[in-house]
Amino acid sequence: MADTSEAPEAPEAPEPPPKPSERLGWRWRRPLVIALLIILIIPLLIFSLWAWVAMGWVYSTGDRAGYIQKLSKKGWLCKTWEGELAMIPPPGTVTPQLFSFTVRNDSLANILERDLGKRVSLTYEQHKGIPTSCFGETEYFITNVRILGP
Repeated sequence: MADTSEAPEAPEAPEPPPKPSERLGWRWRRPLVIALLIILIIPLLIFSLWAWVAMGWVYSTGDRAGYIQKLSKKGWLCKTWEGELAMIPPPGTVTPQLFSFTVRNDSLANILERDLGKRVSLTYEQHKGIPTSCFGETEYFITNVRILGP
């Protein structure tokens, strides 16, 4: 006779779902995501730091006097006010020297636009090492305008 004392086997417990780190393909995705973040974020941080330092540090300041010859808002993506000042030539010379400048402030640009052709004195700050022309085409940024006469 067969031994019937054996109990029927109990069904096995289902396996728990795999952890996210054990999923198929996660091992190669994680380094790829980290590398992508490093490739994108580190250059962006370096560029931001460079722009912040270049725009915050003033290399020189000064004044230039002359006649506003040209003022225009330029740029494909970043519109900046760009202008030229025809400086008064020293005695004995005929051709005026041109001073190219950038205006960041719209209210200063409106004053300059209103007084085109008049004699003005421009106070400027020179910023060396500006990373892109999106901040301005020149390194001379106008901070103040004084009207000297007609």
